Amino acid sequence: MFSQFTALQIRGLIFVSWCVVFITLQEPMNLFVDYAAFAILGVLGAVFANATGAGGGVVFVPFFNHMGFSPSATVATSFAIQCFGMTAGAFTWWRFHKMQSLSQGENRSAEQYQDKASSKFALQSAKHLHLNQWQGLYSVLLLSIPASVTGLLIAQFNPAWFGPLAKGDMLHIGFGVFSILLAICMFFMVAVTGRKPPITQLRPLDSILLPIICICGGIITAYLSIGVGELLAVYLITRGFNVTFSIACAVILSAATVWSGVIHHVMVSQAIYWPVVLFAGPGAIIGGVLAKRLVLHFSPKHVKLFFASWILILGLSGLVF
Repeated sequence: MFSQFTALQIRGLIFVSWCVVFITLQEPMNLFVDYAAFAILGVLGAVFANATGAGGGVVFVPFFNHMGFSPSATVATSFAIQCFGMTAGAFTWWRFHKMQSLSQGENRSAEQYQDKASSKFALQSAKHLHLNQWQGLYSVLLLSIPASVTGLLIAQFNPAWFGPLAKGDMLHIGFGVFSILLAICMFFMVAVTGRKPPITQLRPLDSILLPIICICGGIITAYLSIGVGELLAVYLITRGFNVTFSIACAVILSAATVWSGVIHHVMVSQAIYWPVVLFAGPGAIIGGVLAKRLVLHFSPKHVKLFFASWILILGLSGLVF
């Protein structure tokens, strides 16, 4: 009850803060008429991002491209919106983990054990199962977050190292190619995983590969506003970790990465299109909260197939259009 009450307080504070900002703007009603529909985009982008581990840029980048945004405005605005959605999703997944750990598992999880033991034993078993499958959370985040932030900052403050990609000239091509390759990896992953129980511990090799993958992902994210969360989710699921655990790690990593990167767009590039963020940002918060329910409602296989199919469509659209 306390955690739910606190969550309601936070949401209420966000809503009041938004209202204060909105009414202090010039011609607020005109802004509402022109940009309110972007709240729906924020909800959709954040639901997809936080339900699959892919960043919200998978939705925002092609949409802003088709609207005629410049490459710098596309990436900067996508970063700003994701600060809302990925943060909401990160806190939601973190809260899910803590509640599963401190309570005794959800009733739905317990139903798997009803035929074998009493309800009390079932709940205790569900709690133990969750703790076992999520025991690598802190290790994964410790290895991935510093590496991702390092890669992102390298890309943002050393653009000459990365040629035309840094200038935004190849944004739609880079987005399309990356998305298609990611979708292919996801389809392959569906075919080869799920045949044995999830693993729960990192190998020594993971301690080497995870930072390398996340540095590369941070660089990609700096220029496409997607990348590191997807790469981490694909790697963990391919390795055999629990799908929900993998998505949660990817969402938390993406939240930390976009917050590290948005500072550059606020102070250096100054390319964020704030009227869009004003409405898409709160929508992204709603989507970030709802995404967990979507993941827990569907089977891991269906989530992965949806993830792969959607990314493939967006990747092809990025190359064609």
